[in-house]
Amino acid sequence: MNARAFSFTDDLPLFDERRPVLRLRPRKALHHFRELLKDKERTEEVFRIFEALPWRGMRNAGTRFLSSERGSAISRREPDLPAVLDDHAALRRTAPGSLAHAYCDFMEREGLTARGLVEEFAKFNDGKPQYRDQFAWYMNRTRDVHDLLHVLTGYGRDSLGEACVLAFTYSQQPSPAHLFIGYMAGLNIKRTAPSPAPVLRAVREAQKLGKACPRLLEQPVTDLLPLPLEDVRRRLNITPARRYHQAHGIWRSMGIDPYDLLRHPAAGTVPAST
Repeated sequence: MNARAFSFTDDLPLFDERRPVLRLRPRKALHHFRELLKDKERTEEVFRIFEALPWRGMRNAGTRFLSSERGSAISRREPDLPAVLDDHAALRRTAPGSLAHAYCDFMEREGLTARGLVEEFAKFNDGKPQYRDQFAWYMNRTRDVHDLLHVLTGYGRDSLGEACVLAFTYSQQPSPAHLFIGYMAGLNIKRTAPSPAPVLRAVREAQKLGKACPRLLEQPVTDLLPLPLEDVRRRLNITPARRYHQAHGIWRSMGIDPYDLLRHPAAGTVPAST
């Protein structure tokens, strides 16, 4: 199924009142988390967890932003963020060291595209009612900035890095699903690969760091992309993640690849110092 780009029209309502009010279903979230543990590439399980543990204040946040002059300007200037992010030829025309270059490096190294996540989300929603309103842009934006957050925070796509990005994001988009997956993933790391690495402290640190950063989804991304990466981090008040890098250092001193962590169930048998 091809996902169509979002576009505004003059008659598009701010919020379609037919949208259902999602309720918290923690048991359902736990079931889908267990399924996710069987294969971390099963993106649909992540979507199901977020559906079961929704951000209850999202409507207020989204309509408030879209009703503002700034929000209206950004949403019309950047109607389809994935199209911008997947145009690597244009992004590469920015100066070396820019956020755009760092983003392209990350996505090309990982074999990812912004549109790929859009397609996965479209498949997940196939057959469900579709709602045409401005709020759809805000919802999509919460998804589309995920990989940019990886680049800005320095958290990788390893198990701990993904947990930390979600904890960071919780402080910007407080869906209980962010914390649920983040901390449950951290506990799974500690259980599966015990070691002295400060796993849960890294997740907690990420949550704290996210509080200092304004919501990335509400920023003019096309203005940020050409800027030097470190300048963008300073502008958004994103500081280094000490505990995450400390955990990586400990694992490497034990001969364990942090990106292949869960294949080492005996990690805790190797001594390491903090």
